[in-house]
Amino acid sequence: MANLVDIGDVPALDVWGDTVKARVVAGANASLALVELAPGALVPEHRHEHEQLGMCVEGSITFTVDGERRELGPGGTWRIPSNLPHDAVAGPDGAVVVDIFSPVRADWDALPRSAPGRARWPHAG
Repeated sequence: MANLVDIGDVPALDVWGDTVKARVVAGANASLALVELAPGALVPEHRHEHEQLGMCVEGSITFTVDGERRELGPGGTWRIPSNLPHDAVAGPDGAVVVDIFSPVRADWDALPRSAPGRARWPHAG
C-alpha cells in the first residue's frame, strides 16, 4: 500500500458479514480502520489481544465494554484494553467509526473482501 491514500480507495473487509465492513490502513505497529456499520448491525461479544481506541464519526453505536454500556454519537470515544470483552450495536441509521488497533490486526488479512463499491464516508461533496 502506498503511504498516501484516500480511504475510499481501500478495499473493504467483511468483518462481520455484509453489515460491518472495514477499510484498513496498517503500519508496522498499529492498524487504523474506518468501519461502516449498517443500521442495527451487531458486533457480538468478543475479545482480542489488540488494544483498541475508537471514535464515532457518523450515526450512533451502543458499546458495552467489560459490562459498561453507553450509546455514543459523533465524537463519542472508546478505549478497550487488551482481552477485555466487548460488543456493539449500531443505531437505527447505522454508524461510521474509526478504530485504531495495536498491535496490527494481522488476523484480518484472511477476511473476505467486498466487491468494489463506494464508501459511505467520506461523503462526496
